[in-house]
Amino acid sequence: MGARGLGITFLTLPLVIRAAAGGQWCYDSQDPKCGPSHWKELKATCGGSQQSPINIDRRRLRRDGRLGDILFEGYNQAPPGKWRLTNDGHTVVLSLQGDSAAEHINITGGGLPGTYRALQLHFHWGSLAGNGSEHTLDGRQFPMELHIVHINVNYRTLGEAKGHPNGLAVLGFFFKVSETDNSNYNTIVAGLRNVSHHGDFVDLASTFRLSNLLPSAGQLSKYYRYQGSLTTPDCSEVVVWTVFEEPVAIGRAQLKAFVNTVHFPAAGSVLLKMTNNFRPPQPLRSRQVLASRDATTSRGAACGSCRQLLWALLLLPLLGPAAARPS
Repeated sequence: MGARGLGITFLTLPLVIRAAAGGQWCYDSQDPKCGPSHWKELKATCGGSQQSPINIDRRRLRRDGRLGDILFEGYNQAPPGKWRLTNDGHTVVLSLQGDSAAEHINITGGGLPGTYRALQLHFHWGSLAGNGSEHTLDGRQFPMELHIVHINVNYRTLGEAKGHPNGLAVLGFFFKVSETDNSNYNTIVAGLRNVSHHGDFVDLASTFRLSNLLPSAGQLSKYYRYQGSLTTPDCSEVVVWTVFEEPVAIGRAQLKAFVNTVHFPAAGSVLLKMTNNFRPPQPLRSRQVLASRDATTSRGAACGSCRQLLWALLLLPLLGPAAARPS
């Protein structure tokens, strides 16, 4: 496949992933009959043993000192060209592949098994009445989640990457609601009105620094890592997941714009707002979730309390009987 064909593969990544399912799929908010519990009937991979998303239980993590800082190459630059925002029928996708073949936004380090080039980013959200992140943290679901999808630079196409367990790397970021807008998201939120219906797209007037969408640089060393899958059919188990601890603030009005502006594909004459476009957490099974060097673990907090209790027990005999009597 030539350079032109490769570009098409990248630009249509969400559509390629969806088409691979071999049938129609949806979310429960559209129709429970084709919702996540039925995806494995369309594609057996969706019933695999390394599915995503998951609940990240901080009591059961293993800290890995090799998971240090991730190098975000090109994240601090607004690349030339244009980025396209698209309603693909399941979410809102921002393609990060411009016209220039030399345009690279990469991540490496942090224990990642290679160098990964950014392809696209997209969102999962809930409704005005409930949260909508895909991953959960200690059972807590957040209002929204951002996924930035990267392909291993060793593979030329998505099809090739999906033949390897290290083919894709996805960065996941939680959101928290703020009463004030996050100006870094103004460009994307403003573009939503142009992608209200399935198939709508708009070329943003300008690109921007991806780092603006993320938590502060000092918080990016706090993350969790595990081996998983795409969270939509065909659910290929080829994703190295990095889920960051620190949520991004987004304005309440901005979150409402996602819920109220964007629509699922029309079912006959019925036009449904795109809400609750998330897959519930999947069984962890035998997988181990790793914590980066700086990430918070409940086990660490508990051990700190244990140390305090141990010191108290050791000192008690030295303080005499009076210390043991209640005041």
